[in-house]
Amino acid sequence: MNKRKAAISAVGAYVPEYVLTNQILETMVDTNDEWITSRTGIKQRHILKEEGKGTSFLAIKAAEDLLQKSGADPKEIDMVIVATATPDLPVAATAAYVATEIGAVNAFSYDLQAACSSFLFGMSTASSYIESGRYKKILLIGADKMSSIIDYTDRTTCIIFGDGAGAVLFEPNEEGLGLQDEYLRSDGVGREFLNIKAGGSILPASEETVKNKQHYVFQDGKAVFKFAVSNMADVAERIMVRNNLTKEDVQWLVPHQANKRIIDATAKRVDLDTSKVMVNIQKYGNTTSATLPLLLNDYEKQLKKGDNLIFAAFGGGFTWGSIYLKWAYNA
Repeated sequence: MNKRKAAISAVGAYVPEYVLTNQILETMVDTNDEWITSRTGIKQRHILKEEGKGTSFLAIKAAEDLLQKSGADPKEIDMVIVATATPDLPVAATAAYVATEIGAVNAFSYDLQAACSSFLFGMSTASSYIESGRYKKILLIGADKMSSIIDYTDRTTCIIFGDGAGAVLFEPNEEGLGLQDEYLRSDGVGREFLNIKAGGSILPASEETVKNKQHYVFQDGKAVFKFAVSNMADVAERIMVRNNLTKEDVQWLVPHQANKRIIDATAKRVDLDTSKVMVNIQKYGNTTSATLPLLLNDYEKQLKKGDNLIFAAFGGGFTWGSIYLKWAYNA
């Protein structure tokens, strides 16, 4: 008898209509399409422009897409997790609002924040709840409105990030499919290299912090790149070795979409052909918590029941990790 696993049974996604291309960015900051493409692999990103709409809007749209595609009843959902670095409001959980708006009236909900690793860590959390036997359906949404925390006069960050959301439904599986293993890490040394300086408990918002642009993302690009390249590759390799997986055994690498060079380095370390690497960074840029579920949505039709997927992510904090999951259905 197989031990109960937690498997993904449905996916959904949403990106805003407005497309911010490299050509448009050329008119905003001192940069050009060739420079952005060669260094990041990004051609465009989607931006939520509508006044008064935040991360919850993106999350609700992605959840509605999943519910519509799968035919799942929102009343049967036990729990909603919103993985995000850009909640609608401090204190009031974005997930609680999202659950209410989609009709998940029997679910309890909360936000999970681990920067770009938020969705990966959320997969671990959702799976653990399912494996415990207490809950049957958990909706995990990765959503970020990165445009709300980006300074569009800072060419080092504004070229990278976009807005979007993706959602997955976790359910119990008795066939041995679903989440198999995980290796998750964090190191507080990363705090100084990628952060937002103000707006937290150390430096509350003030006229001064706003004037000094301290509510936008700060990134030491070189330091973050160095840590991300080595650590994302390390954990992907480790999870494969630990589970005796060769490159022939793995159908897909599902890497966080921060930079095409980091994705390539991770694939090279685990010796996977580019045809087995999910990539959509050229379309969306880095959508932070939404990158992994957006990949699953874009590649859903190519996924087959029993496929071995290796997820890898790296984010601020630093936070990083890898998950080995067996896909549970044919689209």
